[in-house]
Amino acid sequence: MPADAVSDAQSSAESSQPHLYLVDGSGYIFRAYHALPPMTRPDGTPVNAVFGFTNMLIKLIDDMDADHMAVIFDAARVSFRNEIYPDYKAQRPDAPEDLVPQFPLIREATRAVNAPCIEMDGYEADDIIATYARQAREKGWRVTIVSSDKDLMQLVTNGVDMFDPMKNIPIGRDQVLEKFGVNPDKVVDVQALAGDSVDNVPGVPGIGVKTAAQLIGEYGDLETLLARAEEIRQPKRRQNLIENAELARISKQLVTLKDDVAVPETLQALAVKHIDPETALPFLREQAFKRLIARFESEAGQASGSGPAALALAAPGGAEASYELVTELDALRRWVAEAEAQGVVAFDTETSSLNAMRAQLIGVSLALGPGRACYIPLRHVGRQAQGELLGELLDAPGGEDVPEQIPFDAAIAVLKPLLENPAVLKVAHNAKYDCLVLSRPANGAVAVAPLDDTMCASYVLEGGLHGHGLDELSQLHFEHTNIKYEEVCGKGKSQISFAEVGLDKARDYAAEDADMTWRLHAQLRPRLVEDHMTTVYETLERPLIPVLVEMEGNGIRVDPQILNDMSADFAKRMVALESEIHTLAGESFNVGSPKQLGEILFDKMGLAGGKKGKTGAYSTGADVLEGLAAQGIELAGKVLDYRQISKLKSTYTDALVDEINPETRRVHTSYSMVGAATGRLSSNDPNLQNIPIRTEEGRKIRTAFVAEPGHVLLSVDYSQIELRLVADIAGLETMRAAFRDGVDIHAQTASEVFGIPLDEMTPDTRRKAKAINFGIIYGISGFGLARQLGIAQGEAQAYIDAYFERFPGIRDYMDAMKKRAHETGYVETRFGRKVHIRAVREKNPAQRNFGERAAINAPIQGTAADIIKRAMVRLPAALDRAGSNARMLLQVHDELLFEVPEDEVERTASLVREVMEGAAAPTLNLSVPLVADAGWGASWAEAH
Repeated sequence: MPADAVSDAQSSAESSQPHLYLVDGSGYIFRAYHALPPMTRPDGTPVNAVFGFTNMLIKLIDDMDADHMAVIFDAARVSFRNEIYPDYKAQRPDAPEDLVPQFPLIREATRAVNAPCIEMDGYEADDIIATYARQAREKGWRVTIVSSDKDLMQLVTNGVDMFDPMKNIPIGRDQVLEKFGVNPDKVVDVQALAGDSVDNVPGVPGIGVKTAAQLIGEYGDLETLLARAEEIRQPKRRQNLIENAELARISKQLVTLKDDVAVPETLQALAVKHIDPETALPFLREQAFKRLIARFESEAGQASGSGPAALALAAPGGAEASYELVTELDALRRWVAEAEAQGVVAFDTETSSLNAMRAQLIGVSLALGPGRACYIPLRHVGRQAQGELLGELLDAPGGEDVPEQIPFDAAIAVLKPLLENPAVLKVAHNAKYDCLVLSRPANGAVAVAPLDDTMCASYVLEGGLHGHGLDELSQLHFEHTNIKYEEVCGKGKSQISFAEVGLDKARDYAAEDADMTWRLHAQLRPRLVEDHMTTVYETLERPLIPVLVEMEGNGIRVDPQILNDMSADFAKRMVALESEIHTLAGESFNVGSPKQLGEILFDKMGLAGGKKGKTGAYSTGADVLEGLAAQGIELAGKVLDYRQISKLKSTYTDALVDEINPETRRVHTSYSMVGAATGRLSSNDPNLQNIPIRTEEGRKIRTAFVAEPGHVLLSVDYSQIELRLVADIAGLETMRAAFRDGVDIHAQTASEVFGIPLDEMTPDTRRKAKAINFGIIYGISGFGLARQLGIAQGEAQAYIDAYFERFPGIRDYMDAMKKRAHETGYVETRFGRKVHIRAVREKNPAQRNFGERAAINAPIQGTAADIIKRAMVRLPAALDRAGSNARMLLQVHDELLFEVPEDEVERTASLVREVMEGAAAPTLNLSVPLVADAGWGASWAEAH
């Protein structure tokens, strides 16, 4: 029989076998809980895990090819294993408080969709799964275990596979071998040796999975290894195996799954049943799951012969996706006409670079509905067959190797009117990038408007809960894995540019992005209304996109000669510092090596406080060196100076020269709109927000940022905006009055806390008050303040206690924010932006404390970020009305930087200050005034 006939026969036999799906219910529960933000039904019961679980289970039932299935749950934490080893799972943390009431609802959800729901006292879900898997294989059935739990990998064998729903990948023998270093039948031996800290399986001390796999590979099984433990060459390992042999045997009992449980249902009882809308709807209505209710109401109507057609949960790609390759003008005009008639279109660009200011437009994709998308190639080039085979990038500017596509100028002439049409809403994901690429003359000089951005919508709804990339959101909302860039372009040395990708592959990759953007928009846009986040999106995020596009396109002029001179100076200073450090150490060593530095400080010099990390090297971070320097250790101070200058040289004076765009001769940063949960913008490639301002060297770097001839740089920044917001939000009337009266707030605080009249205030006392004022916002501790001020910890804590005693509103505010975060999972800015803080629910005290500090700071920092965004949105129109030729270049937290003609600077400064100081109004009725300070000069350093 030919090989292909054998393969067909095997495939036919497999397809005729009954197929059993065994779903690990606990895995689904925790995935759903951690993937979704807090949700409650009308009576206040938390239901985020119930909603996610129900969605995932329905999706699985829709997609699976099984004719039998069951969802298996753990009945309780205690099982027969606790009789073997009482401390089994003793260290497992309790389930989150808001998850506990969802457990019974999840069982109800399982039954509501007609799926068998099985659990048994005294046994874990894994034992029930093992039993059903054995029974099914004995009957010749195929089995798929839906779980990512490593403990179930011991069950993988011929006819029994796993499917990891977290990663959307199958798990077979090869994956088990990669995970444990052994075949599935030896997994329990490896686990018995390595133990499991999560389940409190003891194992053998000093033996991890890798070592366990090596030992089992050499000796065959656990008992043989223990019997021959005397042969082990490593003394410590030999001793551990001999002394802990019984623990290893107990551990094997704990990790071995029991496959002879008297399960409550027969295999035949697990036959898949159709989801009955009449059964599902009462449960879904009680939970107020609107989208699922709509689906099953439609199905119920269809079944009864009335109502609209069923609303399918359409899966991306596959039979329901229709992606077209557009290579003729008539076809492009047809897509454009339909988009204009429809009034909304999702789009995406394919380019040659992630740097929008250097990227060449390669193609554009459009989507007009779920599954309906096209790709328009514009600048694809051909590659000879030999070149493709070798992965070499070959120039093919013309000739028969160039794929068929519409000429670039002709295609842009059709696309540009659509993308600029004020009557058609354009939807993109990370629209700022696409708009900046399209705005450049080389790519068509297209001014895209109006816009919606699904990335920004996701960020407004769930900032702080997860990332907002298209791939992550596709997986999160649709359980769909997008085609990866590496899948079409390769990776490493053999990676090709997108322009060289074959058109069919390019179509599927690019059209899918537009398709998923359309689907996300359909799902997220209504939620902005439901979650009362429309104002944040419409007044802060969406209108900021064109402002940032213009700012990034403007860039800022940098003088390369100044940078080169500074680099040379820094290099000389590093050499001199290195020599001083070697003299102080008494020997030469690599100053850039933390390991060698640690040995000098803590071994040779015998300094106290040395702590070794996991690698065995001493920690020599900035906090360690600053502590030593404070004790008068000169060597530590010199190393800190060396590191600072080295970082400035590598990060700025060397790197910024390479960042100068050859076309514009300016540096163009990129602002991330979703990088910080609080709403703050972050600057990248290069980061221009982190140039040090408090050191002389940092200020020198700003001298290299210069204005064009005939212009000056204008800097306008908010004065103490976060302290003003603290006074307003926390109701601190004394501080409010100081801000209203223009009194020095730090001197006022010092007077209040330390009981010193203002006319007797010393600079040192004011400095202490300033440190407390700013430190309180970030939850500074007595230890942290002591370190900052160089005083005893007890004295620092006394200052903090006195501060809280004098300003009890601060403590009330802090307690209220921590409580709010624990109850809801988020806090809000004054504009209503929700900042989700997952860390407050961590069991680890350090992580939870970090989350609580974030909850205190987020409303303040987030409100400040919202205010400057409001100013940025309002400034372009204000400058235009005033006939100003100023250009906004940079935003650095509370500061805006402009390039202004010399003869316009005074009136521009006045206008910008007016807009910035009024940015909170009329939405916020602040009890303190906002104050913006302005300065200007030939360079950024002079302007500040």
